[in-house]
Amino acid sequence: MSVLGDILGKILGAAKAVVSGGSASAAPSVDVDAVLTKAAAAKTEKLDWKNSIVDLMKVLDMDSSLNARKQLAKELKYTGDTNDSATMNVWLHKQVVQKLVENGGKVPASMIKQ
Repeated sequence: MSVLGDILGKILGAAKAVVSGGSASAAPSVDVDAVLTKAAAAKTEKLDWKNSIVDLMKVLDMDSSLNARKQLAKELKYTGDTNDSATMNVWLHKQVVQKLVENGGKVPASMIKQ
């Protein structure tokens, strides 16, 4: 599975499984904030998943290494310099949030950055 597919599956998967044979738009909206807040509460480390792709991946028990993030950037067709990890990370977080919304996720307005 792709890195993006893994992220979407871990967050949206439970709701998608309820809808059998339906389109993604037929799936019930998933409260991303509730899912990730609950997952973050189980961690000993304070994770800022609302702003950090690294922390979002850690909340989901995923590999958040630079190589994993570069793979995600490749999947999402990032055209910037993957060695500029700070810029890439901001872009990745924005793209993942957008993909969550496109696939039935309900995210806090503060996470939808212009």
